Amino acid sequence: MKKAFIVALVAMLAFGGNAMAQKTIKLGHINSNELMQIMPGRDSAQAALQKEVEDLQADMEAMKKEYETKVNDYMAKRDQLSELIRKSKESDLQAMASRIEEFQANAQKLLEERQEALLKPIVDRAKKAIEEVGRENGYTYIFDAGVGAVLYSQDSDDIMPLVKKKLGLK
Repeated sequence: MKKAFIVALVAMLAFGGNAMAQKTIKLGHINSNELMQIMPGRDSAQAALQKEVEDLQADMEAMKKEYETKVNDYMAKRDQLSELIRKSKESDLQAMASRIEEFQANAQKLLEERQEALLKPIVDRAKKAIEEVGRENGYTYIFDAGVGAVLYSQDSDDIMPLVKKKLGLK
């Protein structure tokens, strides 16, 4: 909604123009998703994150296997167990299932935080390069075509080559 408002405002300023000083509006666009795919350091950040995912998955699988073993053991012996021991084992199994769920939720949160921490320097570098290209080349607005923020782009310049040059990328 906010992006649509900005685009509408830009269109009004660009085409309705005499109410304000006759400043030329220069529009540009870039596909940030495409830029992120070629940013240096992205692959090593993704590899580090993937390693953490695999480690957490291994821990989760070990927990699940232990749980399944205990459930199977309980199921095989439950008819021979006294009521007190049966309730105690059921309580232990429920607590273990809760710990597995909690571990899974915490692992997801941890992975999101690690992804943000690993990618933040890369994103910041790309953002800085886009801002510098915008200033150096006199752009009034630069839209992100990668997230669908451009409704019409025939009159805007694709600044990807300029940002690649600024970052020293091919």
